[in-house]
Amino acid sequence: MSLVEARNLVKRYTADGPKAVDNVSFEIRDGEIFSLLGPNGAGKTTTISMLSTLIRPTAGTALVNGYDIRTEPMAVRRSIGVVPQDLALYGKLSGRENLRFWGEMRGLGGPALWEEIDEKLALMDLTDRAGDRAETYSGGMKRRLNLAIGMLGNPPLMMLDEPTVGIDPQSRRHILDYVRELNRAGAGTLYTTHYMEEAQELSDRIGIIDRGTLIALGTLQELTQMVGEHEMLRLQLYQPEAGQALVDGVRGLEGMHQASAADGEVVLSVAAVETTLPQVLTKAADLGLSIRNVEIREPNLETVFLHLTGRALRD
Repeated sequence: MSLVEARNLVKRYTADGPKAVDNVSFEIRDGEIFSLLGPNGAGKTTTISMLSTLIRPTAGTALVNGYDIRTEPMAVRRSIGVVPQDLALYGKLSGRENLRFWGEMRGLGGPALWEEIDEKLALMDLTDRAGDRAETYSGGMKRRLNLAIGMLGNPPLMMLDEPTVGIDPQSRRHILDYVRELNRAGAGTLYTTHYMEEAQELSDRIGIIDRGTLIALGTLQELTQMVGEHEMLRLQLYQPEAGQALVDGVRGLEGMHQASAADGEVVLSVAAVETTLPQVLTKAADLGLSIRNVEIREPNLETVFLHLTGRALRD
């Protein structure tokens, strides 16, 4: 049995407003890490909010651990652990007290809860700070405590919504490693991110979502095969504000598939670097632009996103 079967989920926040999620369907299999990858505003949080019964779908439904999110919300909630993008912590309570509070909210208690609290604190490398108020924790420590809270009761399905946003590299590494530990222990995971590298590293399967629509779904290998032998060029300009001018200038060059400017970089999907790069350099010179750095990459999820949408992932 699949842990999640999402069926044509739709969400509008107003009756005549745009669809934040538009006819999204996918499944999450037992024990797999399934990532929803997309830019900010793509519909990832709305999808998790529907699956966790925080908001009601406008249309469609989903089964979570066999329970319908519309008709059996309490059974769904007992089957999941949710790590929201916004921290669900009480700053005046210690780390241990936060875990106790949320554990009791889940119906846990007694010696078994205290044992699990100690286990989660150790796993998140928070034992030494367990008695300190959460408001004194660093951003990374708060994220790790948030994750520990979501895992209380060891639910069969974890939903993690952008759990590494705004934290230091060490805490990010810790969280990614812990997600793998969850997977090895048999838990299924729905993981949302706009970081391509996280999705590539963690996922058994990946759904790419953009503007509320699921535009691709598959394993990393299946998704990268969609773009064939395309290669990715990333160019940093000494004049980053001129990125769009270079994009406009290189459109139509031989071997050029897609071109996009984002975050001060120009990202190109090309058939053959050795053919296209000299033309790009010539075009930049013609426009009076100077290139500071050129990076060549094999096809990856960013190539797929650019291929499907015409925009770089971080737009």
